[in-house]
Amino acid sequence: MKKNLLILIFTVLATAAYSQKKQLVEYKEDIIKMAIAELDIASRGPDGAIFKESAGISGQYVFDITIREKGKTATVFVVNDGINPINMQNRLKDIVKQFRYSFKVPKGKSYKFEYTFNF
Repeated sequence: MKKNLLILIFTVLATAAYSQKKQLVEYKEDIIKMAIAELDIASRGPDGAIFKESAGISGQYVFDITIREKGKTATVFVVNDGINPINMQNRLKDIVKQFRYSFKVPKGKSYKFEYTFNF
């Protein structure tokens, strides 16, 4: 009885650990499409992670975003500098820098794309 219970517990833990791994996306076009789709979801609507944190920010912001291994944002550069107040721009830049994607990219590679936020 104890042996069966122990096997069941290990099976459940192994399944949970496996299901939490991020999907590896290898092609640049797919990576950029998925990143843009995730940013669209996160920045629009009251349920979006970026939308919730960006309360009080208004205007249009264009950023060059670089993502790297494990779905982390490596860099965020402002493209449309001078159009919006710098404090709002820097606040949004910090929020985007902390954003984590639900997929990972090939080890040692980074991918850059441009994204426009509208609030």
